[in-house]
Amino acid sequence: MPFRWFHAVTVAALAVVTTGTAQGQDSVEQFFRGRTINIYVGSSAGGGYDTYGRLLARHFSRHIPGQPTIVVQNMPGAGSNKAASYLFNVAPKDGTAIGAIFPGAILQPLFGDTTVQHDPGKSIYLGSANADVYHCFWRTDAAARNFGEALDKEVVLGASNEGGTTRDLPAMMINLAGAKFRIVTGYAGSKEIGLAVERKEVDGACGIGWTGFTTLYPHWFAKKLVAMTLQLSVKGHAELTKMGVPLAAEFARNKEDRQAMDLVLSQGMFGRPFVLPPGVPPERVDALRKAFTAAMTDPALLSDARKANLDLEALSGSDLQSLVASLYALPKSVVERAKQSMIYKPAR
Repeated sequence: MPFRWFHAVTVAALAVVTTGTAQGQDSVEQFFRGRTINIYVGSSAGGGYDTYGRLLARHFSRHIPGQPTIVVQNMPGAGSNKAASYLFNVAPKDGTAIGAIFPGAILQPLFGDTTVQHDPGKSIYLGSANADVYHCFWRTDAAARNFGEALDKEVVLGASNEGGTTRDLPAMMINLAGAKFRIVTGYAGSKEIGLAVERKEVDGACGIGWTGFTTLYPHWFAKKLVAMTLQLSVKGHAELTKMGVPLAAEFARNKEDRQAMDLVLSQGMFGRPFVLPPGVPPERVDALRKAFTAAMTDPALLSDARKANLDLEALSGSDLQSLVASLYALPKSVVERAKQSMIYKPAR
């Protein structure tokens, strides 16, 4: 008799849970059916972030209950802070507005000097489409053969200007690891830096993305002109790790410096983030996150990505949410250390 009573109660409880879940799914489907979801891309049309936003838009709808229409709108400005601020303050908080913003817009309020009109700590994250792994490389005839030797021997690096990864990341390694880098700024981009390497104007560079690097400079590898010396990444890239290229964090001089380094490099972990404004109902957030993950593993989307030579390494919304929360929970001393680490003072 007691067992029958327990069994009856359990069945009833499961029925309530199942009914509640089904009703929640029906509610989400009913809301999105016939509606339009706008993806606000924080850059101009034709760029990398726009390309990823439109890739998602082509496959996102069929994984969302109700299959709403997906429309991409470009809202460039202020390093995507314009789009992030619009999403946070103006856009509807019902799940019909999504932002495709730069990772820098998430970290800027932490150690940037410019005030922004949004709070990344309160935003809701759908996930990220890929991760960027930056690296250091230099000529095999440079004074230092590897990064360890660059702690004692000078390496001359080509870079763009302050604010760019080719300038800020080697500056960070000078301040947090003691690298003997001399940074030559003023190059327009990675193409110009590559030409400078070939002409022996500089030894190499730090802060250029690994994806597609071997495709851009196949003759460098065929002639063994350069060596990969450091991964400027929190997790690293499997291909570089297999080559024995160390992570930057291995050279941090103490715990606080390593935390500061992780903070600066963390933006590479969420290279193409998609966000929702605060206040979106939880059941819709859950549905959109599941749809994002499903879309990122959709064979049709993966096929389109391969054709466009787009690198995908999706990060779930919950994982990205936790990562951002952990960054914003870091001690102020670490944040200030990260900010100071990107100041470059040329050696006299």
